[in-house]
Amino acid sequence: MPFDLSDEELAKSEGELGAKLPTEYREAMMADNGGEASTEEDDWEIYPIRDTSDRKRLSRTCNHILNETESCRGFGNFPENAIAIAGNGLGDQMVLVKEGASFKPTVYLWLHETGEMRELAANFNEIQKL
Repeated sequence: MPFDLSDEELAKSEGELGAKLPTEYREAMMADNGGEASTEEDDWEIYPIRDTSDRKRLSRTCNHILNETESCRGFGNFPENAIAIAGNGLGDQMVLVKEGASFKPTVYLWLHETGEMRELAANFNEIQKL
């Protein structure tokens, strides 16, 4: 069961990323940090944003977006300016793309076998959380 997320904890991750996350995504994670979603393409596990506010939250967010992104970089074709925000369990990822000092609101599908990226949603509000 996902927890809420404080603005302070979210800001820590944005500091590590060196960019601000999109408003729609930020609001969704502050209300429900992680969880599941469904799109026409697949079912997704939404990665949480790391929450160090207590031991239980830290444990429940160990598969946070920074760790999952680092893992994806092992494929060799993961976009350098992207961050993984959800996975389908088969390697494909939902990603946000960094542009300057912020991440664009568009959510992309990254295919791990080919490195291809295509638009999945105009913003995170179009992703149906379960």
